[in-house]
Amino acid sequence: MKRNLGLLLVGMPLFFACVPSKKYNELLEKERVCAEELAKYKSMAIENEAKYKDLEAVSENLKKDISALKSDTTELGQKFRSLQAEYDKATELNIILEKKFDENRSLSAAQTARLQAELESKALEVQRKEDALRELEAELIEKQRLLAQREARVNELEELIAKKDSAVKALKERVAKALLGFEGKGLTVEERNGKVYVSLEAKLLFASGSTRVESEGKRALVDLAKVLETTEDIEIVVEGHTDTDRLASSSHPKNNWELSVLRSTSVIDIILNNSSVKPEILTAAGRSEYHPVDESDKAKNRRIEIIIAPNLDQLFEILNSDE
Repeated sequence: MKRNLGLLLVGMPLFFACVPSKKYNELLEKERVCAEELAKYKSMAIENEAKYKDLEAVSENLKKDISALKSDTTELGQKFRSLQAEYDKATELNIILEKKFDENRSLSAAQTARLQAELESKALEVQRKEDALRELEAELIEKQRLLAQREARVNELEELIAKKDSAVKALKERVAKALLGFEGKGLTVEERNGKVYVSLEAKLLFASGSTRVESEGKRALVDLAKVLETTEDIEIVVEGHTDTDRLASSSHPKNNWELSVLRSTSVIDIILNNSSVKPEILTAAGRSEYHPVDESDKAKNRRIEIIIAPNLDQLFEILNSDE
């Protein structure tokens, strides 16, 4: 085995020396584009992760607001009922005093003045309680309005999130059904964190060290692309992964970073050339050897992961809209 590897290494310079200058320049340009796409993907990944966390935080805060508003509404309702009872008592007392005043018109001027003053004092007290009651009633109505508004907003968000989750689950089932023929050949379909992950081991797609997709792998990608082209409101990231074996070459790919990125762009080329998937929803990325799935099995780490996520723009439009 070592002897064959030595012969291969000796022969490699002769092979790469024969690569035409035009193809070399094309590979250089492809490397530059891949590097830009990788930077874009990293930025998008960080931004989307932050947005998703913001969404969860806002949802939790809204639920806390609703709980607080419900507590405030209950407390205001109790105050309202208590003040209403006091108001009713004051009104009843005022009626009694008025009746007593009418009955005692024949009393002395001093008694009449005392009763008049008492009646006016009670009338002022009734007026104050009535004013306070109106203010409390207005505050209670406003709290109820805010509570209804918060509940409506949370319900809208939860309904939209449920629809997104349902759509992701349905997409996972469609993808798994479309790729059923490749089961047991290094292809898995999973749903994680609200996204669909299609993982294809390198053995299904590429020859060792190559960036050209083999025929069986191409069939799997074409079948997947036919599902994706009929799915709306999604973002697709194609990630290339390698093992820890060092790849060092004077030509391209020069290292595992380039190999992972160039393989992801090869997958994207097949998707675009065999479907109507929109290029703007695709991102090519390479993660080299730094995200292994199994430390003890290099073959599983050499893979392509196609990550399909729902577009969350509609959710963030709701979050950013004025109340």
